[in-house]
Amino acid sequence: MAIVTVPAENRRITDPAEIKAFLNAAGLRYDVWPLEDRVDPAAPAETILAAYAPEIDRLKQEGGFVTADVIDVYPDTPNLEAMLAKFNREHTHTEDEVRFILQGRGVFHINPGDNPGDNPVFGIEVWAGDLISVPLGTRHWFDLCGDRRIRAIRLFQDTAGWTPHYIAEGVHAGYEPLCFGPGWLPVAGRNHS
Repeated sequence: MAIVTVPAENRRITDPAEIKAFLNAAGLRYDVWPLEDRVDPAAPAETILAAYAPEIDRLKQEGGFVTADVIDVYPDTPNLEAMLAKFNREHTHTEDEVRFILQGRGVFHINPGDNPGDNPVFGIEVWAGDLISVPLGTRHWFDLCGDRRIRAIRLFQDTAGWTPHYIAEGVHAGYEPLCFGPGWLPVAGRNHS
């Protein structure tokens, strides 16, 4: 189950209903899909996509997605640092970013506006079973957790749509790059505005 953290408010949300309400109010779609009883999360990509075909087809119909795949990242993935560097700086996309986490963990950081006092940056640590959809144009960035492992179903309207469009004055440098621990807060001494 996901964890939402709002560092500026020293707030952490762990209750599933509160997480869903918080993310929905922020314009993000969040859901939990069945995992263990559906398919082995380590199964081949084709098996995973077939097992989740009803959910994928529904999302395709609702969101205009045309293709789905499975991304599989391990600590020894070739060029991992270069790949992660594309997404760990604040950016937007020209289509929704939809991910269903099968294995591993990562953090989507969301910057909901230009005035952090009114709409503070928050992070969503996603785990196996979590579905998240970050709407097009939403300022965000993504980091893997310390184990450097994630496997997820991704949906695309256009395979070029997930190209990051970087924010020149992004706030990403002011936040911890890895997953939340018991006392996760912004990095001391950094500007969080």
